[in-house]
Amino acid sequence: MTRTLHKSGQMYAEAQRYLAGGVSSDARRMPGVPLYVDHAEGSRLWDVDGNVYIDYVLGQGPALLGHCPREVAEAVAAQAVRGMAYSAQHAAEVRVAERLCAMVPSAERVRFNTVGSEAVHAALRLARGYTGRSRVLKFEGHYHGWLDPVLYSVHPALDAAGPAQAPRPVPGTAGQQPGHADDLIVCPWNDLAALRRTMEAHAGQLAAVIAEPILCNTGAIAPEPGYLEEVQRLCREHGTLLVFDEIITGFRLAPGGAQEFLGITPDLSVFGKAMAGGMQVSALVGRAEVMDHISTGQVAHAGTFNSHPVGIAAAEATLRILDRRREAVYGTLFSTGAELMEGLRAAAAKAGVPLLVDGPGPVFQTYFTDASAVRNYRDFAATDRAMMSRLHAALLDRGVNMVPRGLWFMSTEHSSADIDATVDAFSSALKVM
Repeated sequence: MTRTLHKSGQMYAEAQRYLAGGVSSDARRMPGVPLYVDHAEGSRLWDVDGNVYIDYVLGQGPALLGHCPREVAEAVAAQAVRGMAYSAQHAAEVRVAERLCAMVPSAERVRFNTVGSEAVHAALRLARGYTGRSRVLKFEGHYHGWLDPVLYSVHPALDAAGPAQAPRPVPGTAGQQPGHADDLIVCPWNDLAALRRTMEAHAGQLAAVIAEPILCNTGAIAPEPGYLEEVQRLCREHGTLLVFDEIITGFRLAPGGAQEFLGITPDLSVFGKAMAGGMQVSALVGRAEVMDHISTGQVAHAGTFNSHPVGIAAAEATLRILDRRREAVYGTLFSTGAELMEGLRAAAAKAGVPLLVDGPGPVFQTYFTDASAVRNYRDFAATDRAMMSRLHAALLDRGVNMVPRGLWFMSTEHSSADIDATVDAFSSALKVM
């Protein structure tokens, strides 16, 4: 199959005259012409040239219920005619906060933001204000937003990253202030000995340890058995707050996020993406004792669009569905995810292609590798990422859209027919590769 991209090409040429790089987010860059979507519904995208795609990007994860779920769209439309922005409180934000506190194990208090980067920034400021300490430990390969203090060692070049057991903070972009690295310590993921050693070396200095509880920005890498339990124990021993970045995993794996799925309750958590079905809402939640440092005014937190009425309307509708229909929603996500994962494995085996397919199901990763497991960023970096990029292009030509680095998001709207068509496209793509 060869896609027609005449209109898309024209739009991209025009966009490059006005948009820096021709796109509004670096995550949308790709070789050739970017995807120009006309509309989306359920499990499908239609581009401006009329090409149709089975979509496993889902807006980078938010469309857990598929694109344009009717109840969410109706809630957004109803609120839009009542008011777009109030700069005042409203009843829906209280209802959504109450539901979050009922659904999420770590949530005793809530503050809303618009995007994940803001929520992470608020969490780390709060951790510093609460503990009186300045330093934060993050894990290599974990992404916590694009702001300067945390955009380090996400996918660093290995020749700059330092030893595997003691990585160096590597900035993610030109223009970052060098001094931010002074307060940031980087550890390898799934290495308890390195973590113990690092936390001992910085005893009394660490305000927070922040982690994606399942690493989804570098593969889909679960914590090894007992790992997060020991991370939590070490944080308590050192008087350090444990912060879960659940921007991706939140509401995707369970109604209470990865913390419910894994059985680990952090001190603070941040949520976004799937919590509002595609609208821009994020949340910082956590223990009342910690969160009340905001309410007393000790730690500043503000924003014109915090608890934006239209976004909150989407969140209320989405969370109501996830809460009330949890068995149907999560049963579907896990079963269809497992079905697609197995289909991709079988297709690769038939083609004689070394492929690892790993992850919980509602989100998972494909890796071109002979390895039996990927445990951390260094393992991920050793996989054939150039081949994964070629797979992405070949699948797009065959009407399947996945995250270019090999990540797949499932929705409740993906059907068995979608999965069969995806496996057929995958098999065809492998043949030409």
